[in-house]
Amino acid sequence: MRVIVVGAGVMGCATALALARRGVRDIVVLERAVPGAEASSAAAGMLAAQVESKSAEERASFVRAREAYAPWAEELRELGGVDIGYRRSGVLELAETEEALQDLTVRMHAHRSEGLRAEVVDAARARTIEPELGVRFAGAAWLPDEAQVDPPSLLRALAVAVARAGVVVRSGATVSSLVHAGDRCAGVELDGAEVLHGDAVVLAAGSWASSVPGLPSSLPTVRPVRGQLVMLEERPPRLSKIVFRGSSYVVPRGDGRVVCGSTMEEVGHRREVTADGVRTILASATAIAPALGEAALTRVWCNFRPYAEGGPLIGRSGVPGLFLATGHFRNGILLAKTTADLVADAVLA
Repeated sequence: MRVIVVGAGVMGCATALALARRGVRDIVVLERAVPGAEASSAAAGMLAAQVESKSAEERASFVRAREAYAPWAEELRELGGVDIGYRRSGVLELAETEEALQDLTVRMHAHRSEGLRAEVVDAARARTIEPELGVRFAGAAWLPDEAQVDPPSLLRALAVAVARAGVVVRSGATVSSLVHAGDRCAGVELDGAEVLHGDAVVLAAGSWASSVPGLPSSLPTVRPVRGQLVMLEERPPRLSKIVFRGSSYVVPRGDGRVVCGSTMEEVGHRREVTADGVRTILASATAIAPALGEAALTRVWCNFRPYAEGGPLIGRSGVPGLFLATGHFRNGILLAKTTADLVADAVLA
């Protein structure tokens, strides 16, 4: 059986590895640029299942994904010797007003009723959990089981693992069209010339997924939502907990690096870091933790979150032979392992 995976980010590589671990021996991963150069390597790496979930059903799915990471991190270390930076660092979600605190209290009650650890704390207690907090706020949610990984390390680990599993990764391979045989997807055409035939095609092309010709018109469009991020470096490290303040966040890696984000911009695939974007991120980050104002600014970058109306596109597409692993929006890193398992199971069903 030959499986062709379109896209060599975390989602595509994780799916290829899941297929290889299930015994598929002929797997080709195609990447139009450099593997992992898009949203995967530019993500903040939060495994914030409880913060990001909007319903009990979604929360159950997200928490399963979060809990899959501890054994996966160990598996990837055994396969390739790479530490993916998995840490259960916990999250503080700040509520700046009494009204926001009331909403947070209702949400956390729902979390506890589902058997999850979630505590509403006052500002004084929040400052004992994270002493670097600076902004005024009414209270916070403390979610001790939320975690994080380092996306570039995760990509390196997956690259080593798929190579050792015999997966072929082709860089600079642009898919110009899906190839159909009757009502079935039978492969892909590359650069308008070479045709690669396969028994199954997995589309894991992130925010570029909908630009691949030959997709069924019934599928929701996947569109890019740009997010800008800033990397700061504290010397010595002081911040220890992930902190959310509205749509802003700071993610301390534990080694002095702090990822600060992020914007949400509908600008197509314009790969630009803007002065306004960086200013907004830094203003919020230094409000959350004033000590970050003394940190070194070491990197600014942006990514494109793949957004699909109705949520991620996972598994069967409606066209025999074509499978989907895209549209994860803000939660691609979080959902990578469980998505890969679902897609691999669907391919082999």
